[in-house]
Amino acid sequence: MPGADAWRAARATVAGLPRTEIITETDNYLHAECRSAFFGFTDDLEFHLRPSEGLIAIRSAARLGYGDLGVNRKRLDHLRTLLQKQSIVR
Repeated sequence: MPGADAWRAARATVAGLPRTEIITETDNYLHAECRSAFFGFTDDLEFHLRPSEGLIAIRSAARLGYGDLGVNRKRLDHLRTLLQKQSIVR
C-alpha cells in the first residue's frame, strides 16, 4: 500500500480505538491519548511516517509509573493485527 494510503488507514484505525483521542496530527506524525477503562490512566500513542524507509514507527507508553501490566504491548499487538488485516503492515 502506498505511504499516503497506509497513513490514512493507520489514522482511521487509531481514531476507531476505544477511549482514544487524537491530540496532534501532521502529514507524518500522529499523537493520541488512550485512557484505561478502569482507572482512567492516560497512555501516549505516537505514529511517525517514514516514507523513505517504507515504514510507520509506532510507540505506546504509560505516562505514570514504571509498570503497565503489559497494556501498551497489548495495544501495539492489537494495532498490528488490525493493520495486517487491512494489508497495511506485513
